[in-house]
Amino acid sequence: MSVRHAWVVSEGSTTTSWFDVRLAFADGARVDALAVLSGEDVRVEDVRAQPPLSLDDFAVLAEWLEDPLFEVCVPTSAGRPPTGSRRVRPAWPRGREGRRLVAQEYRAAREAGGDPVLAVMRATGHSRRRALRLIGQARDEGFLAPRRARR
Repeated sequence: MSVRHAWVVSEGSTTTSWFDVRLAFADGARVDALAVLSGEDVRVEDVRAQPPLSLDDFAVLAEWLEDPLFEVCVPTSAGRPPTGSRRVRPAWPRGREGRRLVAQEYRAAREAGGDPVLAVMRATGHSRRRALRLIGQARDEGFLAPRRARR
């Protein structure tokens, strides 16, 4: 995978940067994308794949691109173009304590009427897939009720 800084446009205090992203696979398939960093938001504006992506592959495209894009696209504190620093995840305890905190975040979001998976994603800084895995581990540990009643 390669991420290349393509160009930057600055207007006043706002800077927008574009990045060319290429994923190349061993079987010769490739995915080219155009990512845009505006403020602290990173968006993918254009995707081209050869051969075309299946719906399943398209659904996980964000996970494929997430870490390499954030490695390059995280803005520096001085407002200059990105320098390749890595995204910083919030400190989160591992093991039983981490699973207990995941359960607390999950329950608090449900009680507030919000999306519990999104709440866990925000709290831990992990992707949706990793957050779902953490929620499942919290269920297995007994901190959350089982997803379905076992018969």
